[in-house]
Amino acid sequence: MKWTDDRGGNVDDRRGSGGGGGGMIVGGGLGTLIIAAIVFFLGGDPSGILNSGSVQSSGNSGEKRELTANEKQIGEMVDMMAKWNILTWDQIFKENGMTYSAPEVVLFENTTRSACGVAESAMGPFYCPADQKVYMDMSFFNELQQRFGAKVTEFTVAYVLAHEVGHHVQTLLGTTQKVDALRRSGRYSEAEMNRVSVATELQADFYAGVWAKKTDDSKHILEPGDIQSAIDAAQAVGDDNIQKRAQGYVNQESFTHGSSAQRKEWFMKGYNSGDIRQGDTFNQLLK
Repeated sequence: MKWTDDRGGNVDDRRGSGGGGGGMIVGGGLGTLIIAAIVFFLGGDPSGILNSGSVQSSGNSGEKRELTANEKQIGEMVDMMAKWNILTWDQIFKENGMTYSAPEVVLFENTTRSACGVAESAMGPFYCPADQKVYMDMSFFNELQQRFGAKVTEFTVAYVLAHEVGHHVQTLLGTTQKVDALRRSGRYSEAEMNRVSVATELQADFYAGVWAKKTDDSKHILEPGDIQSAIDAAQAVGDDNIQKRAQGYVNQESFTHGSSAQRKEWFMKGYNSGDIRQGDTFNQLLK
């Protein structure tokens, strides 16, 4: 992946601030974190688990520290990627007669607070609609490589960030609110809502593919192997792969994010088309 001079991506870097350490798990304990990790890896709104009261923070017990040179470089990279998302989505929204407002990207370590509740490293990256921020603990990428078999590159990080920004796009377009209304209505079974969740997540993958295409068209950031690294990450966190690794078998009715094949399919559809209007996963998957 080629770097550019773009910065100013609306990043709040909380690493080393002293407010992240010392997290304490109360009530649900580790089981809650395992559920959160499986259900919300590369997911949307985690408030269903976070706001249940099962996970709480013990407060700002950590000590401040200076970021290492490598951590500072990672911060620069995320700032650059976040700016790419702002520029690309601003362009896409203008082309469709709309106005884009960017999310804030929060970098943290161990735990931090969000409007959806306490954010924990074990959850993986997520988007919180309540404050319109993307939360990322970079230790997730070690987990992605070691536990889920994805080879992590710089563009892997770009894909994950683009997926979460895709959830922000859904919030701006009203999709998130419609899905939440369905969930709150109580008229649908768990299996039916899981299918809605899959459509939501695959649309975020589609938007990530659109972003990759449009950003490369304007910035020429892609190098050989970059798109494959995004596909590898998407497939690694497919529900079937996660379930096989976690429990040894696959239960398709419990899918919430889509299979590895589906995640690749919709990311590539977004990348090949570059057209946000072709990402109606709901009509295609909920027939």
